[in-house]
Amino acid sequence: MARIVLFNKPFGVLSQFTDARSPSPRPTLSAYIDVPGVYPAGRLDRDSEGLMVLTNDGRLQARISHPKHKMPKTYLVQVEGDPSDADLEPLRRGVALKDGRTQPAKVRLIERPELWDREPPVRFRKTVPDRWIEVTIREGRNRQVRRMTAHIGLPTLRLVRWTIGHWSVEGMALGEWRDGTLP
Repeated sequence: MARIVLFNKPFGVLSQFTDARSPSPRPTLSAYIDVPGVYPAGRLDRDSEGLMVLTNDGRLQARISHPKHKMPKTYLVQVEGDPSDADLEPLRRGVALKDGRTQPAKVRLIERPELWDREPPVRFRKTVPDRWIEVTIREGRNRQVRRMTAHIGLPTLRLVRWTIGHWSVEGMALGEWRDGTLP
């Protein structure tokens, strides 16, 4: 039977169970999750936070992480700048990155979400405004959302993956994991 683990990954944690880097290894999933036989279905950058799905089922792992299955992933993104809704239009059409054109994303301006504190906190600059947007993509290229926002002149300050498919990090404390269910 497939086991599904939902994890709210903190900033600075690698999305793997070990770190071969020496002499000072970085924090990994093993500091938080003691469930044998489960592996991440996709990755989340060390400097990103939020939902990770882990499973012991290889077929489910592929269905979650492989772009051909087009599973939606929603991110809450704090960007530098104060974009208008029109400024986000290129993301809705898809933008040309070095590794090819992105698929159209669903993007909208949102109010500052109620989130856990991040350690270390995002830098604050009095003279530079920031804004939150919600971005839903069906791909999963390396650092894709960060590269997309930078492409339109809105560098990402904080990135929190909120949902993958029907799974959500809502109501989970930072560093918490819980069992999930199949859709």
